[in-house]
Amino acid sequence: MSDARSSRAEPPSEGGEVWSSKLGFILATAAAAIGLGTLWRFPYVAGANGGGAFVLIYAAFVVCLCIPLMIAEMAMGKRGHGSVLATMRRLVSDEAASPLWRVIGWLSVAVPFFGLSYYSVVAGWCVDYAREAVFTGFPGADADSSKALFETLIAGALRQSLFQFGFILLVAVVVALGVQKGIETISKIKMAALAIVLVGLVIYNAVTFDISESVAFLLRPNFEAVTGASLLTAFGQALFSTAIGAGVLMTYSAYLPRGVSIAQSSAIVSLSVIVVAMLAGLAIFPIALSSGMGVAEGPNLIFVTLPVAFGQMPGGRLVGIVFFALVSLGAFTTAVGMLEPVVAVLRELTGWRRGPVAFGAAFAIWLIGLPSLLSFGPLANFHPLALVPGFETKTFFDALDFGIAELLLPINALLIAIFAGWIMRTVMKSSEDFSARGLAIWRRVIRFPVPVAIVVLLLSSLIG
Repeated sequence: MSDARSSRAEPPSEGGEVWSSKLGFILATAAAAIGLGTLWRFPYVAGANGGGAFVLIYAAFVVCLCIPLMIAEMAMGKRGHGSVLATMRRLVSDEAASPLWRVIGWLSVAVPFFGLSYYSVVAGWCVDYAREAVFTGFPGADADSSKALFETLIAGALRQSLFQFGFILLVAVVVALGVQKGIETISKIKMAALAIVLVGLVIYNAVTFDISESVAFLLRPNFEAVTGASLLTAFGQALFSTAIGAGVLMTYSAYLPRGVSIAQSSAIVSLSVIVVAMLAGLAIFPIALSSGMGVAEGPNLIFVTLPVAFGQMPGGRLVGIVFFALVSLGAFTTAVGMLEPVVAVLRELTGWRRGPVAFGAAFAIWLIGLPSLLSFGPLANFHPLALVPGFETKTFFDALDFGIAELLLPINALLIAIFAGWIMRTVMKSSEDFSARGLAIWRRVIRFPVPVAIVVLLLSSLIG
């Protein structure tokens, strides 16, 4: 199929759904990318890896490697104009490529399907903490009591299953409403709220605390703190926070109207991820440091460290409510982006309408996610893959997290890079997306540095 023919094709949705505008597409894509990976994971990995130098390396990876990858995945979606399975089927046919390349489509639906099953568990924690902030406000919390609260909340299987179910149900409602009325509308709300709340928290920190230490930590590079492991962590974080390989970019690009530059859109989305990550650091680090806690607290940073600070600081209850509501909203739009590729594929396979498919898929994901949820309670000592080297001590949650984030996601990104760089003869129209020189540079980058970097990341995960 030529680019001209694919541009006339209708997206895989009822009535030929498309984004209302270029801005709608960019906001929806940014909203899907900016979730727990940016608001939760980035601050704690930056804190654990020395701050400024890590941030600089992370930003360099996003710009130099992830933007070319985003362009590749968006170009495939825009040209295929279908679900991830339909897109790969058409591209393979157009390029007379091996049918084995269709595995990209299957990975692009498997990653969000199984990824959302455990991602929604952590999202449920965020919602529960927003509730806790409303009703208690963490008064008098110290490190021990905050840790005990966290362990108690996540071990409550019934309570967490209800929060997880409610979260996924609301995600299904948005997806059922369609591209413009559902996904685009909630994405615009999320991005506006994100900007207002994060900037507001930074201003609050500047007025209430001395944020100079946090600014220096995030912006002043200390390259002595950089190790090989931190380089790999920075690249892994860059991939994770830009939603590459998760089916979201390919599916959302299938709904593009004519005349939208994917190169420009990729750059805007990627830069917004970097900016939000920096603002998240400036929103979180001063609060943590003000209570005498460190910023290298790992995954416990927002669930254990910050509640201690919220319980001690002026206006901490309100700040805690706003913060956890924001993180919950961030997780929500990412979950919407993860459910949409699954729904698009199921609609193609079944011929059913969007609504029933969205709710059916959401229910299946909730059921599959229950073992991950129970990994922090009744199944905490159960290791389903104990006979597999490297998985001896991993729970359901740990095994899914490692399998999706550390293996399948980078493998799919690697396959996308190779397919776009070496198999696709006509990836995009130079006049619409790139100059001829820009297209040549992009092709060199996607063919060589990007695959090499991903292979190194994969080998490090497997050896580690």
